[in-house]
Amino acid sequence: MDTSSINPASIIDEAVDLSMRLAGTDFPVSIFPTKIQRIISEVHECHNYPTDYIASAILTAIAVGIGNTHLAQIKQGWIESPILYMALIGRPGANKSHPLSFAMKPFLDYDYQQNQVFEKALAKYDELMSMSRKERTESGEEQFPQEPVRKRFLISDVTPEGLSLIHAQNKRGLCLWADELSAWFKNFNRYNNGSEEQFWLSVFSAKTTISDRKNAKSSIFIKRPYISVIGTIQKKILSELAKGERSSNGFIDRILFVMPNLQQKARWNDKELPENIEQEWNAIIDKLIQQEYVLNEFGEIEPQILLFTEDAKKRLYEWQHHFSELCDRETNDTIVSIYCKLEIYIIRFCLIIQLARWTCGECDKACIDLLTVERAIKLTEYFKESALSVQNILNENALNSQQQVIVNLLPPSFTTAQAIQIAEQNGMKERTFQRFLNDNIGTLFRKEKHGEYSKINP
Repeated sequence: MDTSSINPASIIDEAVDLSMRLAGTDFPVSIFPTKIQRIISEVHECHNYPTDYIASAILTAIAVGIGNTHLAQIKQGWIESPILYMALIGRPGANKSHPLSFAMKPFLDYDYQQNQVFEKALAKYDELMSMSRKERTESGEEQFPQEPVRKRFLISDVTPEGLSLIHAQNKRGLCLWADELSAWFKNFNRYNNGSEEQFWLSVFSAKTTISDRKNAKSSIFIKRPYISVIGTIQKKILSELAKGERSSNGFIDRILFVMPNLQQKARWNDKELPENIEQEWNAIIDKLIQQEYVLNEFGEIEPQILLFTEDAKKRLYEWQHHFSELCDRETNDTIVSIYCKLEIYIIRFCLIIQLARWTCGECDKACIDLLTVERAIKLTEYFKESALSVQNILNENALNSQQQVIVNLLPPSFTTAQAIQIAEQNGMKERTFQRFLNDNIGTLFRKEKHGEYSKINP
């Protein structure tokens, strides 16, 4: 047996993925450096938080730590920033929020410290502004003091106008942390019909945003926005996410869904989290926060552009060609749209994974290498399967009572003749069922070969 081409790192990755699958998770934890894998494992063992939730929250936190400081370039003119829209799905009590709190705590600590600094600076500013210009000059102070700004990473419920102002003061980037994600998208039309939704569609693509404030002579101009979004949502209200134009304008396709297969509520145990685990996680995020970056003459961040090595680019192109073949065979436009967004996300995953490895001292950040691409492919496959599962739920929620009965009665694998018989026994004509079957290929059903089908997630 020729072992010369075997990659030891890949063997370790596969072993880690297998152990995690046995522990009840499908998330490919091996995409992370060893140090982060240990953090995820310890948090899971101590608190029994689902590994999928911990890993996806950590992935988002790393992306937020990078912000606008680094971009990935796949070819000239095509660059991607690590913007993620992430939704943790689960029933009440599924421990969705706690992993999020753990992952975001370094940013909470940073924001708290910066708020203390801001409060002191604001008090000083107010004191100076209460003085006359002459008094300020005589006191050796600036004649025209600059109002201080609050540095931060995290935001919650805020209007696009307010968000634009905060972002203009924090050009490195922000994260919208919504414990209940439904509060985010339910408010899209609270001011101007459709405008907030369009705002988030543009932010996802890092398109320049211009906000005209009321009673202000100037506009807020953000050349390259960075706002990641993460939050939790209950499985039973997923259908709210698909209401309005969100299922047709590509909005829902931009969301990465995390939905572990949880059969039982987590049990408490006596295990304590090792003290150094939280310290190690804080150190990882702090290294990202403290890294230096260049500002141009206009005060804009000049990000470091990471190119792909030749073998990494070749592997990524191979994957994309295979993925395109899936799209060509796919008859459901909704699924095709999801696949198209994942082609964007895989580049972002490459950037996040490369920087995560660099932060933990496992590689440099001069470029994106082959190992990072292989890991990003694994991660993309995970989110592809999650998206298909969510689409299946959305389609089931949209079924009328007759369609739901028929779907429930269909066996996991069936022929056209068997299905038609079940449909007719429940009052649905053959032609109507054929249309229903064809419309739901890729969401509820999978075509195995001519005349033979199977149910997706039976």
